[in-house]
Amino acid sequence: MIEVRGVTKRFGPTTALDDVSFRLEQGEILGFLGPNGAGKSTAMKIITTFLAPDAGSVTVDGIDVAERPLDVRGRIGYLPENNPLYVDMLVREYLDFVGRARGLGGARLKQRLDWVVDACGLGSVYGKAIHELSKGYKQRTGLAQALIHDPDVLILDEPTSGLDPLQIIGIRDLIQGLADEKTIIFSTHILQEVAPVTDRVVIINGGRIIADGRIGELERRAMGSNRLYVGVRAAADEAEAALSAVDGVESVSLADGTDGAARFEVRAPFGTDVRSALSGAVRARGWELLELHESPYSLEATFIALTRQARDAREVVHG
Repeated sequence: MIEVRGVTKRFGPTTALDDVSFRLEQGEILGFLGPNGAGKSTAMKIITTFLAPDAGSVTVDGIDVAERPLDVRGRIGYLPENNPLYVDMLVREYLDFVGRARGLGGARLKQRLDWVVDACGLGSVYGKAIHELSKGYKQRTGLAQALIHDPDVLILDEPTSGLDPLQIIGIRDLIQGLADEKTIIFSTHILQEVAPVTDRVVIINGGRIIADGRIGELERRAMGSNRLYVGVRAAADEAEAALSAVDGVESVSLADGTDGAARFEVRAPFGTDVRSALSGAVRARGWELLELHESPYSLEATFIALTRQARDAREVVHG
């Protein structure tokens, strides 16, 4: 549905995107993840035809965005980071205006207005001026304008920026509800926003793609091996030696040791379940097992680890 191939974009001496490539299938939701200034908004503006790439190409539903931008725009709903609202209009006036600008009219326009008002929860503010709305309702109105023409593709740039927790949940639920019908890219620099909506992410940093895959796969890539925590009521040096002797264990390091108890981080290869063996080693010595569980990386730790790996790889290449 969306294919980005070797896209580079420069603004004077600054390279905003550097040979960026990724693909999105129909009906897929992609989390576009990266810190502020990473290149997310630039990539989205190129996909939505607001900017032209200096190199590379982008197609949406097989249509080149540079060659047929109007055809692409008809297939895309776009909520940019700066919400495109006419704040002096009433919500109903604004959505009617956008619908007509999108070529809708008559019964079809009414049908779509009714749908977006219901889907975006705008019924209680439909007759209000946009400047009177809270940040959350302004975001919902912006999302409604992106959906008014029933696009196949939805591009959302930081859709939850500045919202309170309840408003974030509402926008997130709405995105999830559209998953069966739309191909969606949403960008964020808030790591916790990704996992509840999709399990596939593209991570961009410094204008380069540093990771693309399922969150679980990226966690494994970042971690290198499985991580477990084992708590034992025993002398730390004796417990460390016993755990290190378990078949399949790669490393054991002391995480905490106080009051006759010790907590260890244990590493083992992915696909090797050493929990039973670790438990057996502890119980065989008559020690009390206080804790035993796997501990995957958080999304934040995964992002940091992958960013460091990409930086280190560049330093090796460039000497």
